[in-house]
Amino acid sequence: MKLKKLVSAMLVGTMVISLAACGNNTAKTNGDANSNDNNASTEASGDASTSTGDEKLVVWTLAADLEQFAKKYMESNPNVNIETVVIAPADYPTKVQTALLSGESEPDIIVGEPQMLEDMYDAGFFEDLNQAPYNAQDYADKIVDYVWEVGQDSEGIQRAISYQITPAGMYYRRDIAKNVFGTDAPEEVGKLFKDYETILTTAQALKDAGYRIFASDVEVSFFAGDSAWVIDNTLNVDQARHDYMDLCVSLYQNDLTAYANQWSTPWYQAMSGKIPILSADIQSYSDDSVNVWDAEAFAEATADMDTTEVFAYGLPSWGVLTMRDNAGETSGLWGVCTGPSYGFSGGTYIGISSSSERKDLAWDFLKFCTLDEETSNWWIEASQGDTVSLISVLEAHAEDANDIYGGQQLYKFWSEQAKGIDYSKVTRYDKSIGDAWNNAISAIKTGEKSKEDAINGFYDEIEATYPELTVNRE
Repeated sequence: MKLKKLVSAMLVGTMVISLAACGNNTAKTNGDANSNDNNASTEASGDASTSTGDEKLVVWTLAADLEQFAKKYMESNPNVNIETVVIAPADYPTKVQTALLSGESEPDIIVGEPQMLEDMYDAGFFEDLNQAPYNAQDYADKIVDYVWEVGQDSEGIQRAISYQITPAGMYYRRDIAKNVFGTDAPEEVGKLFKDYETILTTAQALKDAGYRIFASDVEVSFFAGDSAWVIDNTLNVDQARHDYMDLCVSLYQNDLTAYANQWSTPWYQAMSGKIPILSADIQSYSDDSVNVWDAEAFAEATADMDTTEVFAYGLPSWGVLTMRDNAGETSGLWGVCTGPSYGFSGGTYIGISSSSERKDLAWDFLKFCTLDEETSNWWIEASQGDTVSLISVLEAHAEDANDIYGGQQLYKFWSEQAKGIDYSKVTRYDKSIGDAWNNAISAIKTGEKSKEDAINGFYDEIEATYPELTVNRE
């Protein structure tokens, strides 16, 4: 293996998938870190989906979705035995690296999320799908543009395809919108989130009315700046990044959220109604008297606290599944609108391991998951709302009304949002640089450091971590 590929493979082993946090450096569980919260999993091993067929296929995946795809595939192909292994996101890159660098012919199917794909491509883990017999480019016009682009390496060779799109939007309570702002129309509510300054104005109006704009202060993380962190090997910290920092600090210091850490018990509970108004000290864990990760302990510790209701969540399209499972009595009261910029997060990208000895069967399964209209229509029903990437199926469902979201035509909405995603702004550095910026935000908002010291510390960290990058300090 070439040195470049070996170094890239080593980088893959250090990566951990996580959702961006607005200055929140709280550790998340493996399941919470997955892009698709509904299908996020702790590590599983063994044959989660098997049959008694003669042909075998081994699938290693981050999300349990592929267990369902495997079962569906085997219904029509009883001669195939698919072994589906679901691996925790924190462990997945290292396990794939270990298996493939040691020359193992299994797994046959591997996956990745956008943050890890560039390094996995460079490491040579994914089969070239442009070559015969795959000829993937014949299908380029069938998949949403940005998704197709994510599946390509730096030379434009198709390596992976996803069955879903994951653009971001603002999920909001229609009843609260009517009460405070006089309208629940997505087009009008979107104006309340049109930029960071407006979001603060909206947040104050909600607080004055007895609500909180967000459960946590990370809800705008999917819209955090609309530019690349690295351009021409130079660190790029534009004004939008500073504006985002100021937004997070203001939300925190002005008591505009419910101080419920993302993925914690109260964060989920806010989807269904009232939750206790926590303190900044509880969110930052300087006050550990309230366990926000244990529902029973949380209820006991917060029984006498004042309560509020939360207006909105910032989530990708897979958030419809999160809401489905947690909305409870508020089901039917939600809508989705645009945020301050285009954004996306996650998505399971499926490819064939370059070491597989069953590549023909693996390609058939990959096509079944991503390029088959019947499968995509089935997945819309089976997932109860996931947004597929096959354009023909998205168009066929464009007028579908979602009752949980006030009859809103969500597939049409997500399709429009996907058109605004510019994947050229995504780099291999995004996770680590974003985490370092969020740590600086945390230090500022909690008063640990001045803004100047926190930003200088950020620059120091990037220079030490990536000596190949040019860092121009302001």
